[in-house]
Amino acid sequence: MAPGEVQEMFERLRELNPHPTTELEYSTPFELLVAVILSAQATDVGVNKATRRLYPVANTPAAILALGEEGLKRHISTIGLFNAKAKNVIATCRLLLERHDGEVPRDRAALEALPGVGRKTANVVLNTAFGEPAMAVDTHIFRVSNRTGLAPGKDVRAVEDALMRRVPPGFLQDAHHWLILHGRYVCKARKPDCPQCVVRDLCHYPDKTPA
Repeated sequence: MAPGEVQEMFERLRELNPHPTTELEYSTPFELLVAVILSAQATDVGVNKATRRLYPVANTPAAILALGEEGLKRHISTIGLFNAKAKNVIATCRLLLERHDGEVPRDRAALEALPGVGRKTANVVLNTAFGEPAMAVDTHIFRVSNRTGLAPGKDVRAVEDALMRRVPPGFLQDAHHWLILHGRYVCKARKPDCPQCVVRDLCHYPDKTPA
């Protein structure tokens, strides 16, 4: 995509949804962090069902640590890979208390040092909880970036770097939410809904689906 097309793309996405946000339910940076850890290879809908059970009982590092691993598993057992995720969440809670006074750090290196937190999770927390212009590239963003010609790349880091270069500064804060939602509901993996796409005329995908 040419710079003018990129600008127009995000203007249209913003007009469609002026204030995008994550579909994960949370009220604090810690709740968001736990939800994102739980969301790996799981749907936001499934994670929200689990955290609606968990957070009224325990929504701080100390409270979840008090549940213990087995207690936590009972609340998140409907989520895939819940055994490994429970272990990571408990270990993360312990480190937050030991190193950060129970607060979620606003620092990439410190976030990525937490069990179960990789670059994508750190980017979500930095962007959504702390308002940093970070780009969390998931499967939806990777697909949309490559399919449209917005920011092609062979791997998620290449796409992230390309997006950080190509997305105009005024759109960086919300860009990853717009792209996730576009990939989830319009530019879908198996069959993109091109007739309903607001950026169809800007998109460079050669195999657009007919009306």
